[in-house]
Amino acid sequence: MISLPPSVRPARGLYLITPEEPGTTRLLARVAAVLPHATWLQYRQKGADAGLRHAQAAALQALCTQAGIPLIINDDAALAADVGAAGVHLGEDDGDIAAARALLGPQAIVGASCYDDVALAERAVAAGASYVAFGAFFPTTSKVTTRRATPALLAAAAVLGVPRVAIGGITPDNMGPLVAAGADLVAVIGGVFEAPDPVAAAKAYRQAFAGA
Repeated sequence: MISLPPSVRPARGLYLITPEEPGTTRLLARVAAVLPHATWLQYRQKGADAGLRHAQAAALQALCTQAGIPLIINDDAALAADVGAAGVHLGEDDGDIAAARALLGPQAIVGASCYDDVALAERAVAAGASYVAFGAFFPTTSKVTTRRATPALLAAAAVLGVPRVAIGGITPDNMGPLVAAGADLVAVIGGVFEAPDPVAAAKAYRQAFAGA
């Protein structure tokens, strides 16, 4: 078991993931409106070139610094280092966890997608991951998924001693069993950013966590 960075220990609540937004000004406006209700923010932008990704990540880092919210970069430890982000999130095929930890340092947040596999989570934590993410728990339109996680998986991962993130089709109405099973954070894109009222949606997630 690793010693968690101070920035990870109190982690509980809404883990917001940015939408695919090519306009930096619009992205910042959309994020700024809901950021006060988040615990962490992840920058995820699959379709942009390196220049736009760097510009958006740097702008979000400034916004997160002002708000006191950790920014985590999806799949790119070098970009996280360049903009001074709090950490990186890596998928199964997106980079080496130990290398990311070495690059970003002992205080960084290094997350790992573990899908429906506790053994994968065990290996990730042994390599230096400071949180593990499981999913998809429910159908989602944010990405193509072939694996389904269950609440029992969250409970089984408690022995790893790191925060557990639940992702995939999670709403304020269906998240209760996940939190009860041990989810420390719920990761959301469309549930907030595609909602008719994103601020109200973000508040609803936070309130559901408080009541769980």
